[in-house]
Order: sequence, then C-alpha cells, then structure tokens
Amino acid sequence: MTDNSMVINPDDETIDEILSQLSFNDKGLVAAIAQQTETGDVLMMAWMNADAIRETLTTGQVCYFSRSRNALWRKGEQSGQIQILHDFLWDCDGDTVLLKVDQTGVACHTGRKSCFFRAVRDGKVKIIADVKVSPDELYKTKG
Repeated sequence: MTDNSMVINPDDETIDEILSQLSFNDKGLVAAIAQQTETGDVLMMAWMNADAIRETLTTGQVCYFSRSRNALWRKGEQSGQIQILHDFLWDCDGDTVLLKVDQTGVACHTGRKSCFFRAVRDGKVKIIADVKVSPDELYKTKG
C-alpha cells in the first residue's frame, strides 16, 4: 500500500459504530461505489452486507456480497484483479458507501478498466472504453 492508505483494522467497537450509521435495505445490503484513489475514476458499483464491510475494514482487501451467489465475494478471488482499500466513506443518508481503492488490473468482468463503459454521445449509445483483457483470459476459461 502507498503512504496515503487508511489505517486498516479498526477495532470491533469502531466497526460496530460504522455499521450502526449505515442504512441497510430490506435484504441487509448497502450500495458500494468503488473509486480509484489516484485518478478519481469510478470503477464499479456492488453491494455489501455487514459481514463484507467488517471483512473489508479488517483485512484492507475489498469484499462485497454477491446477490446471485448469496455469499461474500472477495473482489479478485477468481481473476486476481483485487481492490486494496485506501479509504471508507459513507453518505449523509448512510445508504451508500464510497470505497477509495487501488485496483489491480481491470475492475469490470468484461475486461474493461471500469464497469461504466457505455454513455450517450451525440444522441446515441456509445461504448467509450475498450476491453483491456478478454474475459476468457481474465477468468482463464475457454471460449
């Protein structure tokens, strides 16, 4: 980690205080936005439950909650494209967290730097970011 990384591993009391200030939805989840620390680029949005937040704050490696698998999802566990936490912030309503991270490789499962690669340009939908690594290579699967 770089010198501007946050102090990882807050005590249980501090983590409980953070969790008490968050507004989890009826499924026990809160929206999480990952932002690249150095550039400010928004990388992705995912969901976190209390266990994912606790693990993220304790280990310094970002962990989300996968709704499709109904389980914790440690970013990069299959692809190696991990996120190291530098700062953990939450909004005034407590319904969204902002994770400032150092992203290893690409953040998107499509092989792009960011999951936000579509935009409206000149009144049309455009792809604004190229694939950096093929998903087959990223996940070591056969096409």
